[in-house]
Amino acid sequence: QVRLVESGGGMVQAGDSLRLSCIQSGGTLIGYTMGWFRQAPGEEREFVACITWSGGIRYNTDSVKGRFTISRDNAKNTVYLQMNSLKPEDTAVYYCAARGYRGSSSTAREYAVWGQGTQVTVSS
Repeated sequence: QVRLVESGGGMVQAGDSLRLSCIQSGGTLIGYTMGWFRQAPGEEREFVACITWSGGIRYNTDSVKGRFTISRDNAKNTVYLQMNSLKPEDTAVYYCAARGYRGSSSTAREYAVWGQGTQVTVSS
């Protein structure tokens, strides 16, 4: 059974950086697209970024483009989210997810496997 485990969250101040990691174990997701989503209290889950197996990338342009960078190391079964210039509005639980298809998608229901999430808190 495939598992995704996120790490790297924490409490930081506005302007700081964090690097989230998501490690996949227990199976194979070769060829799958990986995504990052986030959910703030009382809000719906929001697409952050995704990356295809071959490295094609899509960002939630309005929220994070220019500040966040998604990448993956297929040999290590790991996907990363580098977050720079963090803002208080970036505060949320960040989830890693695997899509059961090739190609990019910003739609949460198209992702079949989810991690447990990691909390990111940004203070002003």
